[in-house]
Amino acid sequence: MKKNLISRYGIPASLAVTTAGFFSSCRQAEVAEDLPNFIIIFTDDQGYGDLGCYGSPNIRTPNIDRMAEEGVRFTSFYAAPFSAPSRAQLMTGCYPARVSHARNPGPSSPYGLHPDEITIAEVLKEKGYATKAIGKWHLGDALEFLPVSQGFDSYFGIPFSNDMWRYHPKMQPQPEEDSMMLAMRKRAAYTGFAGEGSYYRPKGGFPNDLPLMRDKEVIELNPDQRYLTTRYTEEAISFISENSNRPFFLYLAHNMPHVPLFVSGKYAGESFRGLYGDVVMEIDWSVGRILDKLKELGLDRNTMVIFTTDNGPWLQYGIDGGSAGPLRAGKGTVYEGGVRVPAIFWWPGKIPAGRRTGEIAGNLDILPTLAGLAGAKVPDGRIIDGLDIWPLISGKSDRSPHEFFHYMAGSREGEANYLGIRDERWKLLVQIDEEGKVDPKELYDLGADVSERFNRIDQHREVVDRLVPEAQRFYDDLVQNIRLAGHTKNRVPVYNKENYKIN
Repeated sequence: MKKNLISRYGIPASLAVTTAGFFSSCRQAEVAEDLPNFIIIFTDDQGYGDLGCYGSPNIRTPNIDRMAEEGVRFTSFYAAPFSAPSRAQLMTGCYPARVSHARNPGPSSPYGLHPDEITIAEVLKEKGYATKAIGKWHLGDALEFLPVSQGFDSYFGIPFSNDMWRYHPKMQPQPEEDSMMLAMRKRAAYTGFAGEGSYYRPKGGFPNDLPLMRDKEVIELNPDQRYLTTRYTEEAISFISENSNRPFFLYLAHNMPHVPLFVSGKYAGESFRGLYGDVVMEIDWSVGRILDKLKELGLDRNTMVIFTTDNGPWLQYGIDGGSAGPLRAGKGTVYEGGVRVPAIFWWPGKIPAGRRTGEIAGNLDILPTLAGLAGAKVPDGRIIDGLDIWPLISGKSDRSPHEFFHYMAGSREGEANYLGIRDERWKLLVQIDEEGKVDPKELYDLGADVSERFNRIDQHREVVDRLVPEAQRFYDDLVQNIRLAGHTKNRVPVYNKENYKIN
């Protein structure tokens, strides 16, 4: 249970007691035999247009497409513009700025998701769930920020992006570079990589090797990334098998298809789309393995599987970046290609097959939705932005509980880089002036113009006049209710062979 709610958030004592009582009662409750299992499959930098069921013309994804055929597919599902903020949004049910996790922490960063935040894993553990995180974390690599300190029983993966290593193509050139560095530079040149300049640190760029961790221990440095997807899948299958007789929550966050791209021999050269397509096909294979294992164990009708991604494609990387399909721009922007992502919910017998919805939803809704299905309360004593979308997923409602979705970019702690609002049809992009007032800049009719080609701000002032007060209200509330990020004095040393003894 999280500590210091009264001192940290200024929560009244009576409300804090209610919160404590909730967690106490959850701990005492017996685990119901029919509690559903949950699996979130979360890919990295996969574009809206990179799946067969979302219109890809040249990437075959039969297993993910089967999820869509047997479940519900969202076409207006939102993440954050880039990695760590999106993961914070998923884990906490909050817009990233609210939890001050609106930037990407690098290796050995003092910054991470505050230990007082309550994650999906912590909510479900109170109901007796076994919990495991596999893959990319990116919410801080200090010990107090790792998954096993944030509600997960175990962890296997890389604590940040797979490009945060000494072989990044933007590293400053050095004499007599090794074969891996030369290969990374050659691949970047071939793909149309648009990177400029170089990362700067005292030792130049990312000086570290890439750590593969189990729980809190580094077990390998620079693992062969061709086999990451396979190893993560095997780990996931083992966890499902070992916990088939109790409720479980599995968070499988693939490092792929974030660059640098790697694929095993199973799919190398198999896609017409090239290396990027090969990588996505291997992720699809992984999805198929998990679905098949659930059916083999008789768990498929008691398990919700969610497939989604953290943000739009990294277009800067040319052919090694994905596609946003009809959407404008990509990762790092608040145009639709940066934040609108594929999302499929699968649960045979519970979710009607073959449904599609264009209603507004996002990864911030997953925490309250899973909490509701598990009979757990959404954490109180704090603002949670997500809402329970089970009625929409299950077909009991055809309307989103959200009247609006809000767009924001990366920001420093305590700031809200607020950039826009949308309702069912219209999207208004704004700036915040020096006095904290919303200044409208661009207006798009997403119903008629999903590619955001035509700015209608001068033609529909009545829409602007309606949305500006809503944006102002939300922004004012947000800046008054920002919670602290986590900071540590116990920064890990640079991950390299001198600092780490490999187990």
